[in-house]
Amino acid sequence: MLSDITLGQYFPAASVLHKADPRLKICLTVFAIVLIFSAGNFFSLALAVGYIALGMVMSRIPVKLYLRSLKPILFIIIFTAVLNIFYGTGEPLWQLGPFKITQNGLLNCLFVSIRIIVLILASSVLTFTTSPTQLTDAIERLLRPLSKLRVPVHEFAMMMTIALRFVPLLLEETDKIMSAQKARGADMESGGIIQRIRALVPVLIPLFVSAFRRAFDLATAMESRCYQGGEGRTKMKQLHFGTVDWLVLSSAVAVLAGFVLLNLFAPSIAR
Repeated sequence: MLSDITLGQYFPAASVLHKADPRLKICLTVFAIVLIFSAGNFFSLALAVGYIALGMVMSRIPVKLYLRSLKPILFIIIFTAVLNIFYGTGEPLWQLGPFKITQNGLLNCLFVSIRIIVLILASSVLTFTTSPTQLTDAIERLLRPLSKLRVPVHEFAMMMTIALRFVPLLLEETDKIMSAQKARGADMESGGIIQRIRALVPVLIPLFVSAFRRAFDLATAMESRCYQGGEGRTKMKQLHFGTVDWLVLSSAVAVLAGFVLLNLFAPSIAR
């Protein structure tokens, strides 16, 4: 299960999205999320899904990696879908006491499930095609106006990127510790929920120790390189918009226009 968590991982490839400006990719990810939650019917939602699917194709990253990112939240998707089945209005197709399944409930179930799945895929497109260094530079540039209000923009961007980068490292460390514990005879897969939680205690302690050690080593390395924050720092690679970036931005504007029209004139789903 831990190997299925792909949050924060970057997969290099020679694609248009990998070469695109990271600021644009962050803005387009936010744009896609807004589309997903603003969709009022299946037509507008289908347009948002198609737009994100196009980004997945353009990234040239195997589909199995995107599907792997969905495995950790599969329980949340199923749980949310089951809840929405019983909250529809209209004539019941099946009823048992206070619980009833209606056609609107089934449509809501499908609608919400697609929303969650596409939300994760949209976020995966960003992290898969953007390195942590690019994310840091992009976040800092996007938040630069806040520096006028004495907000430590550079430190904030660095903190977010380091936290995101530590996710796969900690998952890898957890997997190693669990394998070592199993090799010493620890049983972590049998018994009830309480017993399994207790079995994780020998994993959590060395994991916390390893996390603090990594943080200390990172801080030492940054101090050794005379890191003093963002004051007076220069960039090895300057961010700039190219022809491809403007074309991608133009396509986003076209999608927004179509989305608004579909949301206004296509029939919305009943709740």
